Formats: sequence, C-alpha cells, structure tokens
Amino acid sequence: MSSTKAFLPLVAVLLITCGVANAKGPRTNEDVALTIAGSVERPIKLGLSDLTRMPHKSVHVKDHDGKAVTSECVSLIDVLKLAGVPSGDGLRGPNMAICVLADAKDGYRVVFALPELDPGFSDNEILLVDRANGEPLSATQGPLRVVVPHEKRPARWIRNVQRIQVVRVQ
Repeated sequence: MSSTKAFLPLVAVLLITCGVANAKGPRTNEDVALTIAGSVERPIKLGLSDLTRMPHKSVHVKDHDGKAVTSECVSLIDVLKLAGVPSGDGLRGPNMAICVLADAKDGYRVVFALPELDPGFSDNEILLVDRANGEPLSATQGPLRVVVPHEKRPARWIRNVQRIQVVRVQ
C-alpha cells in the first residue's frame, strides 16, 4: 500500500472527528446525548444529530422480552475512535489494559474490555443504537442504548446510556 493510501483513513477520521464533535460549536447540556471521557485523546460530547450523521447499519435482535426488533445503530468502536481511543494496530501492549465503562441515567453500569469492541480481535460487535423499528428509541430505552447482539444474556445491554468512561487499568 502506498504511503498516500495508508494516510487517507487517518485523514478521514480527523475530518469526521472535527466535523462531528464541533459541527454546531460548544454543546449545551440539553442537546448532549453522549459524553466520552476518561483516558482519551479528545473528550467529546455528542448530540443525537452528530450520531445520526455517522454511518449506520441495521441489525435484527430480540429484546429482553424475546420480541424481534430491527435496530439502527453505529459500532461503538467507531464512536470511541472520535475521541481518539486506540484501535486496530494501535491496540497492543499497554493499550490492551483499557476498559470501557458505560453509564446509564439510572446508575446501571457495564464494562467492556477495549479488545472486545475492536473488529481485529472479535466478530462480536458492540453497538450504539439510536432507533428501533424505524423510530427513535422510547424514553425508557433511549435516546441511546448499547446492544451486544451475540451475547446469550442481554445483561450488558444498557438503555439510556449517557456516558462512556474510558479507563486505563494500571
């Protein structure tokens, strides 16, 4: 691969980061849907409109009640990359001891090891959902929800997620 082609993904990430994180200038508390902080290069606050502009995919899952749901979502690792969280070839050595702590409005918390989120390590995607069955998430579910489609139990599916804390384990 030529050095120019290798450089293009970095440029794309930087453009997305600058465009998404700063699209409307500083955020007010009312329009912040998700805060990413902790051991990151760039702590960010994202609104729903920022997430809507990111590439989405649809996945078919069963909710806690076993009902089929079509969720529209982005990969959580793609959102974390906006804050400069290591991924791909940068995920080695001390970066293997990074955890992601997701916090919900009601105090529910779940933890993921960063390699769990990276497609270079696992085929088990961890997703950030903003729509279900073509509609925005209900007030009891959203505005954002973390979904782990291939886990046997949905215990780490966290509704009303509002903060992602990146923690470097010492």
